[in-house]
Amino acid sequence: MNRLDGLVIVLVAVALAIPGFVVGQTPPPAPTAQKTLAATMNVYVFPTKGQKPEQQSQDEAECYNYATQNTGTDPFALQKQSQEQAQQTEQAKQQAQQAGKGAGAQGAVKGAAAGAVVGSVSHGATSGEGAAAGAVVGVVAGRRKGKAAEKEATQKAEQQGQQAQAATAQQMDNFKKAFSVCLEAKNYMVKF
Repeated sequence: MNRLDGLVIVLVAVALAIPGFVVGQTPPPAPTAQKTLAATMNVYVFPTKGQKPEQQSQDEAECYNYATQNTGTDPFALQKQSQEQAQQTEQAKQQAQQAGKGAGAQGAVKGAAAGAVVGSVSHGATSGEGAAAGAVVGVVAGRRKGKAAEKEATQKAEQQGQQAQAATAQQMDNFKKAFSVCLEAKNYMVKF
C-alpha cells in the first residue's frame, strides 16, 4: 500500500466517524415558523380555550380590523411613517450642519468693513490695518455664531423628530390596546 492509498483510507474513516456526514448532500433547511399577525406587531397572544391556529388567525384578523376602525390607525402604515420621520430628522440635522458653513468668511467680510471704518476714523491706524484686524475678529465671531446656530438647529431637528416618534408610538400603543381588548373578549390572553 502506498502513501496515497493510506491517506484515502484515513479520510474515509474520518468521514464515517462524523455523524450526519454524507458526501454530496446538504442538510435540509430548518423549518421556519410563520409569524401570526399579532406577532408581527410584537403582541403575544395565547388561546385560553384551546382555539386552533386557524381560528386564532381569523380572530386576529377580525380584531385587527376592529382596532383599525376604532383608533383610525393602521400599525403597518405607522411603521412606514416612523421610518419616514427618522429619515426627515436625519435630513434636517444634515441641513442644520450645512447652515453653519461659511459663517467665518461672512464674519471676515463684515469685520473687515467695520475695521476699515474704525481704522480710517482713528488716528494712527490706516484703513487697511483696521480692515485686517476687523477681518480676524470677524472670522472668530462668525465661526462662533455659525457653530451656535448649527448646534441650535440640530437640537431643534432632534427635538421635533423625538416628538413625532413619541406621537407615533402613542398611536401604536392605542392600537395595541384596542386589538388586545378585542382578542381578550374572544378568550385569548394578550401581552404587549
